[in-house]
Amino acid sequence: MKKTNKNKKRPGQNNFARLSIFQPQKYKFKKKCPLSGKGAPVIDYKNIRLLKKYVTENGKIMPSRITSVCQKKQRELSLSIKRARNLALI
Repeated sequence: MKKTNKNKKRPGQNNFARLSIFQPQKYKFKKKCPLSGKGAPVIDYKNIRLLKKYVTENGKIMPSRITSVCQKKQRELSLSIKRARNLALI
C-alpha cells in the first residue's frame, strides 16, 4: 500500500506566499480626514452632535483607522469627548 500525501507543496512556494496578509496590496488608498481642511467642523466639547459620531453605542471612542481621522485631530477629538463625559454632556 502506497501512502498518498494530500498536502504536497509546490517547489518554490512556502506557507507565507499563500497568506494574503504577506502579499503586496495592489490598491492602496487613504481617505482624507473629515475634520481637517476647508469647511471642516470645529472640534469642541460643547458640539455634542459631532462627538456622538465618533463614539460607539457603548460609549467607547472609535479608533482613527475606522473613522479615517488624522492623528492630530484624533487627539483633539478624544480630549473633547473625555471633557464632555466629565461634564455629563454625553
